[in-house]
Amino acid sequence: MTNEIFILAGTALAIGFGHTVLGPDHYLPFIVISRARKWSFLKTLFISFLCGLGHVLSSVVLGFIGIAVGIAVFRLEGIESFRGSLAAWLLIGFGFAYFIWGLHKAIKNKPHKHLHFHLNGQKHEHMHTHEPTHSHIHEQEKGITNLTPWILFTIFVFGPCEPLIPLVMYPASKSNIGGVILVTSAFAFTTILTMLAIISVSYWGVSFIRFGRLERYVHALAGAMIAISGICVQFLGL
Repeated sequence: MTNEIFILAGTALAIGFGHTVLGPDHYLPFIVISRARKWSFLKTLFISFLCGLGHVLSSVVLGFIGIAVGIAVFRLEGIESFRGSLAAWLLIGFGFAYFIWGLHKAIKNKPHKHLHFHLNGQKHEHMHTHEPTHSHIHEQEKGITNLTPWILFTIFVFGPCEPLIPLVMYPASKSNIGGVILVTSAFAFTTILTMLAIISVSYWGVSFIRFGRLERYVHALAGAMIAISGICVQFLGL
């Protein structure tokens, strides 16, 4: 290993950290979905880890193929750009669909009063919802809730690590395969670790938030935030 490879590995660490922190799509979807779905801390980290791994490995595989067959870096950048745009639109679409679903769920579950009459002439009223709070455990096992982790994983596999191939893998390939593996591992490790760190801290912070009567809108809010993160990626280049 040459000094240049170790310097490049250090650069990969910095790029992986900055790439993740500046990209809200790396952590925001997991933070809001875990709050809305009431995922446990371990489940949130496990799903986030798998999505992060798929996110990195898809670019790693493409980079190794490009290096092996001699594809020009600008061609791979074009492929990565297309994948990035596709992933951003998928994130926007998923967020919007989840927002509509959450809004429908909130309206359906709007608290309302029921008036009861008794044989003795007395009457009383009480507040009522169609989905009482104790049913949320069962609701998580149905419909869109089962698909959510798989949808996120698919989106992240499509989503590229844009700096990985041109700034990390190709420069390292001028040395040897060991150098490529080293700098790629450094980038992947930092990217995933940074994702998990941000999500962990945010999970703890978000757990203190109480929406009160607006709690039923938490799914709609989660969908809106996911769509916004996709918009930031597609139109602001984050």
